[in-house]
Amino acid sequence: MQEPMLRLNGVNENLQIRIETALRGADVPQKVELAVLTIFPEFPVPTHHENPQLGQAIDTVWTGQNVSLATFLKLLHEQRILDTALDAMTASFEGSKTEFSLLRQAAIVGKVAFPLPGERPLGGLIHVVLEGQNLGDWLEAATWHKGRDTVPRSIQDDNTMGADGEAVTWI
Repeated sequence: MQEPMLRLNGVNENLQIRIETALRGADVPQKVELAVLTIFPEFPVPTHHENPQLGQAIDTVWTGQNVSLATFLKLLHEQRILDTALDAMTASFEGSKTEFSLLRQAAIVGKVAFPLPGERPLGGLIHVVLEGQNLGDWLEAATWHKGRDTVPRSIQDDNTMGADGEAVTWI
């Protein structure tokens, strides 16, 4: 019998997790709420939020601390985007800290998608900041899959996708 796969969530692994999303202009809070809660169901959505009105644009930031990453990581595994996730989540890796963004427009339908660097997509972003000792090891474990037995990967290795989001071809 195969043992069940270890499920990481970040909260119980000594990581500091901050998730935030900015509501700007005509963003509809209920749609933003749905997008964030689809990926991070434990995110503390503010109980009172105003809809934008003509001439009164929205301008606020929702922030959650130490929100579980369990659903996010489960979606990465289900969507089989673990190598892409490792690359995107570690593009700004600095030893004990990294930050990355997710597309809210994809999140609303339960998909995880990472924007290209500098991209400001329609629908907005969910910004994630992770900090902690041994963060690199945690990220590699959280995105591990059986294919890495054959083609090992590590943070910012020679197989990391290019800055333009293009895949690197393995030789």
